[in-house]
Amino acid sequence: MRAIAYMVCGVTVFAGLDASAKFAARELPVLEVAWFRYFFHFVIAVAVLNPISAPTAWRISRPVAQALRAAMLVGSTLSNFLALRYLQLDQTVSINFLTPLVIAGLSAALLGERIGPRRAAAILVGFGGILMVTRPGLGGFHPAMLLSLFTVLCNSGYNMLTRSLARTESPGSMLLVVAGVPCVVLLPALVLVFETPDRLDLWFFMVATGVTGAGGHFLLILAHRHASASVLAPFGYAQIVGTIAIGWAMFGDVPDRWTLAGAAVVVASGLYLFHRERVTGARLRDTATLPAE
Repeated sequence: MRAIAYMVCGVTVFAGLDASAKFAARELPVLEVAWFRYFFHFVIAVAVLNPISAPTAWRISRPVAQALRAAMLVGSTLSNFLALRYLQLDQTVSINFLTPLVIAGLSAALLGERIGPRRAAAILVGFGGILMVTRPGLGGFHPAMLLSLFTVLCNSGYNMLTRSLARTESPGSMLLVVAGVPCVVLLPALVLVFETPDRLDLWFFMVATGVTGAGGHFLLILAHRHASASVLAPFGYAQIVGTIAIGWAMFGDVPDRWTLAGAAVVVASGLYLFHRERVTGARLRDTATLPAE
């Protein structure tokens, strides 16, 4: 229960991150908002994971893979923040829920993992749900939705690299690299586009992007310390509740019936996919424990 509480709080904090970025990016360059998001995240991470109290967090075994993972997150952040300029929070989050389904497809294509007919059907149904949200050719499509789909691809690559790096790298090192690398990579572009925020509320939401980004990641780490990913994954969909509430409170956004229906289809497909993975995992464990003849 503690792990589930951490998970739900973490994804709700991420809804606050998206809302803060949407507010700031309406008046400031997206690159600037993204850089400050990672800068404040890095400051918080260094304060908590300093070399004295957490020396293992500063040991990196696979720097290239870590940097590539951070680059994937940079691409995800930039495309998502830019999409938020034009789309409602519930639309971007609904499309982003496609990530687990894309990961399953990429795992089969790139890693040779077997996808049975039921899992394949769940992936296809999930894509159908995204078509309900985007409605291409039916008046509901906005070009910024393509940015959200690019966000899904970057998130999928990020998650697959995280899965690989978790075998050799410490969680602390992955937190530091994923915040530090974007600060360095985006700095030259920041110099070209920087605009000084002229209002206190803009500064507040710029800082909030970093605080919510770091806070959300820390909460997810705490959640995974107390429960497995297969147990926690379905509760990630609680983000849609916080997103709808914050979107309505801050921007007056109310999701239409197509978005709600499409989100429900994607969530149902994702939950079924998680269920099939747990069933398959249980069968493999049972087979492994059978006595040898």
